[in-house]
Amino acid sequence: MNPEILELDLTRPRVMAIVNVTPDSFYAGSRTFTAAEIERRAMTAADEGAYMLDVGGYSSRPGADDVSAEEEFSRVARALEVIRRRLPAMPVSVDTFRGEVVRRVVAEFGAVVVNDISAGGLDPAIVDAAAELQLPYIAMHMRGTPATMQRLTEYADVVGDVVDYFRLRLKELRGKGIRQIVLDPGFGFAKTLEQNYELLGGLHRLCGLGCPVLSALSRKSMIYKALDCTPVESLAGTVALGWESLRQGASMLRVHDVKEAVDTVRIFEIFNRERND
Repeated sequence: MNPEILELDLTRPRVMAIVNVTPDSFYAGSRTFTAAEIERRAMTAADEGAYMLDVGGYSSRPGADDVSAEEEFSRVARALEVIRRRLPAMPVSVDTFRGEVVRRVVAEFGAVVVNDISAGGLDPAIVDAAAELQLPYIAMHMRGTPATMQRLTEYADVVGDVVDYFRLRLKELRGKGIRQIVLDPGFGFAKTLEQNYELLGGLHRLCGLGCPVLSALSRKSMIYKALDCTPVESLAGTVALGWESLRQGASMLRVHDVKEAVDTVRIFEIFNRERND
């Protein structure tokens, strides 16, 4: 294997730490805009056991402001300058749907994981970029755009429809030459509260497609709306659903709260080890 090619080791469950460099992410506690804030977030996440960092410069929450590719790259670059200097061996994913941003990031900072909320639907050029540059690719299920997705929640069977979507999309992505693919069911993206829980209950079916699965539900509305609380008050719910994601077969948890997620993974592995002895 070419040592310069980035490949994720997902032979055991991992934790992805969110590094938001946007001013309008839904969870205010995750916003890191200055170099000092980014460094503090990255170093704390690494110390607490994160396997990788997920850098986002474009908020995908409903109603978020649109930003240009130039502004998005500027935000991501500000974070990567810090991360590459302080944590050069840490895998980094870039949360973007734009092929242009991916190419600029790789040209300036080296290989990253592509974390695409649209699985190529918003910009097909991102798939070409990931294939050409031999980058791991996280494909998420979504309908429409962040501005329209919550009006596109009609499914015959949300679990079956998402699994069928990925079964077809996997063939297309592999046909393009994508080497390593991770699937994200897209909790909160074009799904109602009830559909999110249906999807979580059927997550094992998505894991059955043979690719690692990323569960990204940290502090989302499926938790705080169900509990009638705020994102700030949603940590316990996040931990509970993180455990269920692992039980269903997820390979990685994308979270705001790294220590709690790492502890969840550790306890989950101990539980399984003792149960199987």
